Amino acid sequence: MFFKNIFVFAFTRPFTTTNEELIDALTEHTFMPLGSTEMTRMGWSNSLGKGSAITTESNGNILFCARKEEKILPAQVIKDLVDERIEALEADQARTATKKEREQIKEDIIFELLPRAFSRTVDTHAYINTKENIIVVNTSSRGKAEDVLALLRKTLGTLPVTSISPEVAPDELMSNWVIDADCEDGVMGELFNLGMEAHFNSLGDDSATANVKNQDLTSNEVKAHLDADQYVTKLALEFDDAMSFMLNDDLSIKRIKFFDVIVEQNDDIDSDDLQGKLTADFTLMAGELNRMISNLHAEFNVKATDYLEA
Repeated sequence: MFFKNIFVFAFTRPFTTTNEELIDALTEHTFMPLGSTEMTRMGWSNSLGKGSAITTESNGNILFCARKEEKILPAQVIKDLVDERIEALEADQARTATKKEREQIKEDIIFELLPRAFSRTVDTHAYINTKENIIVVNTSSRGKAEDVLALLRKTLGTLPVTSISPEVAPDELMSNWVIDADCEDGVMGELFNLGMEAHFNSLGDDSATANVKNQDLTSNEVKAHLDADQYVTKLALEFDDAMSFMLNDDLSIKRIKFFDVIVEQNDDIDSDDLQGKLTADFTLMAGELNRMISNLHAEFNVKATDYLEA
């Protein structure tokens, strides 16, 4: 139970729902498999896999899991069948099919294909920490993160959250981190270190990009990109000998890798106690992520609790 990619959102009003109340609410919207003619369905599943509760609470962190099942209908297959049916209609009636007829034909074909289509199921975990005033969603896609928030909003009736938007532009500060990395009084906090990867975009209209991998980011070759009016949009960072990750200019965090010193802390738990191991791993992970998120936000001179309305 270690998240790999995260989007972090802040509550604009205190989240006062207790774990017991959340369990009741999620249970009312438990995931149910798709019907034969349904395209997609979403609901709540076990927080730590088969046999676990719908939520897992530990040290103020409440973990839950959204499950989405959707039918897979290749667009080209639908297009070919629609074209074939339209061609037959036009040949039979010696006229061009109307827009309404084309739309209806497409709907009919999708409805006919759905019972025979394969489906795909995806689980997306998230947790809430009321003390830190955050909800953390384990996904690399903002769209999927928004889907989880939308489902939780539907489940609870309300979910006042917002993205973290610091006054200092993330790409500006990340660029400054690279520029000042070799200075003794550099602008980056002492708990963070540069990794060996960065992505650059150009300030001009040509939209030129550059990717630097496996290279010392304090080198003159890397800084040449900044001298050429490029700015950092993605930056590899390490946090306090605990994890590495890629920070993006929307403050999403990708490719999180917890170091062995963290991952191995729960290796002494009996392998037969799967739920105990998963719970311990979640507790450990959430604690480290919360610590990193808080320190990262501090780099941008912002706190998630700042978003609470007065």
